[in-house]
Amino acid sequence: MYWPIVVAARRVLGVRVGVVRALVGAAIGWSVATGAVSVLPVEEWSRKPGATIGLLIPLAGTAFLATLIFLFIAEMAVPSGSGLGVIGRVRAIRRGLARARRYSRISRITVRHGLAPYVSGRRDRREGIHREAALARSLRRALEEAGVTFVKLGQVLSTRPDLLPPAYITELSRLQTQAAPVPVAEIERVLTDELGAPPSEVFAEFDSAPIAAASIAQVHRARLHDGTEVVVKVQRPGIREVVERDLDITHRVATALDARAAWARSLGVIDLAHGFAEALTEELDFRVEARNIAAVRAATPDPTVALPRVHEDLSTDRVLVMDRMVGEPLTDAQALPAAQRADLARSLLDCVLGQITLHGVFHADPHPGNVLLVDGPALGLLDFGSVGRLDAGLRAGIQALLVALDRGDPAGLRDGLLQIVDRPEQIDENRLERALGALVAKHFSHDAAPDAQVFTEVFRVVAEFRLAVPPPIAAVFRALGTLEGTLARLSPGFNIVGAAREFAAGQIGANLRPETLRETLTHEAMTLLPVLRRLPRRLDRVGGALEDGRLSVGVRLFADERDRAVVTGLVHEVLLAFLGLGAGLIAAILLASDSGPLVLTGLTLNQLIGYNLLVVSALVGLRLLYVVFRNQSRR
Repeated sequence: MYWPIVVAARRVLGVRVGVVRALVGAAIGWSVATGAVSVLPVEEWSRKPGATIGLLIPLAGTAFLATLIFLFIAEMAVPSGSGLGVIGRVRAIRRGLARARRYSRISRITVRHGLAPYVSGRRDRREGIHREAALARSLRRALEEAGVTFVKLGQVLSTRPDLLPPAYITELSRLQTQAAPVPVAEIERVLTDELGAPPSEVFAEFDSAPIAAASIAQVHRARLHDGTEVVVKVQRPGIREVVERDLDITHRVATALDARAAWARSLGVIDLAHGFAEALTEELDFRVEARNIAAVRAATPDPTVALPRVHEDLSTDRVLVMDRMVGEPLTDAQALPAAQRADLARSLLDCVLGQITLHGVFHADPHPGNVLLVDGPALGLLDFGSVGRLDAGLRAGIQALLVALDRGDPAGLRDGLLQIVDRPEQIDENRLERALGALVAKHFSHDAAPDAQVFTEVFRVVAEFRLAVPPPIAAVFRALGTLEGTLARLSPGFNIVGAAREFAAGQIGANLRPETLRETLTHEAMTLLPVLRRLPRRLDRVGGALEDGRLSVGVRLFADERDRAVVTGLVHEVLLAFLGLGAGLIAAILLASDSGPLVLTGLTLNQLIGYNLLVVSALVGLRLLYVVFRNQSRR
């Protein structure tokens, strides 16, 4: 007897709720209806069958309404389709409790460092450089205390001068991810689980003392049975669960900030949190890093920049085994002649720019700790957990940007910039060109070589015009900003902008070579050939239609399915609202009226109809509330 109510409830709510939940809701509805029947004069009903029939709709509607209210509340608490059974619910509760404890700790850290007003959407009205520097310092300390995930988040933010003021960039750049080493017994347990045998069997030698210990993994020296010297990167035990929990909290905090704070919405915190979660999740899978190394090796033909080789048969998602690159820290390059250091710096810059503009796969974190000075002398790149990828369109935009920078062309800078950012719906391109022209005049109109300050000025222009920087381009800016510090340590006084302009000029020269032009023309001709074949027939049809007076242009309104869905849903909701409002108003009028024939003692026919309309109005209103709730939860 419950099943008709279950089917009707699913139909009204427009969602397939679980069987158990629907049956419980139906039982509650029938219980409410039974209670209502028990207080009514049943003997008088039996003498007036017409009244009984008239009250069937309010009674059944009351049962149905109680069922819908229960299902509505249940859907708000735990939406259907989450795929959780009884065991899953228990596990979800345990995860929820652990998340609540972690969230409580982060909240205490936020309050202790004076960041609570900003999280709640309020801002300190006091302004000034000192206040901004103090707030940036508090943010850094809070992130350090919150743990690995939030330290990583701060490091990502430190590479986004298009989002944050310089004081925050400077302070967040000091974040470090060094951590205490994991006991060797736990590392050996991870290696045994991943490789199927203890390290003493897999390797001829395994050094129990780590050579580096970071927040996500630590690195040990080892030697294979064939004598090859390798390094073994092992993921910290339990770090995956910690990061996943913190990422969930990060997403919730970003959602709350987006709803409460205008400054958070202007920064796009939800997209930023989503991109950060994707990048950090990839960093937890060492197989991704192995593929990154292979891709960057293919994009690095320069023999003066060496990359490690991965032993894929010994690598898993938690263990990465690579050839050991023997070298010295970059600070030891100061012993080399200045000319040689300048050549190495130019080689490293050309290598990274070539990866970015020509191949679309590049090392996104070339800080000094990831660059070694090896025999040759040459440079070696390490740590490929962060690798950027660009499609052909973004590569073309960056190439156009470099060429315009080399020529000092504001119009070209504007076109190249708009090609690599997500442009807003309305933008004053003339004003943007003037701003870029002022930048060019400031940095390129005098004899002195421009410095890296030009990149900071570009970021300010991007922020001023609210141009959204997509994550791949943000990774490029991050790599170039990090590379600037590395090149400064390798060769003090090295001009990264001047060298980049030379690289762009070299690319222009390479593109003008006869063989390159021939290849480009052949590619373009092959692309245009199918269009050229169809062009005569299309011109003939257009000419014939024009001659006969049949040429017309058809414009379809709402051609996009998404537009049609929005309009249809809006009309549907408006009609439901008018229907519910009309039924409710008529019901109120009828219930307030004492006229009409008596159906039962104290109940007139008008009032009976009013009760029926009141139930209909309540059902329509609940349906509208559910539609609004579902739409909000999907955004």
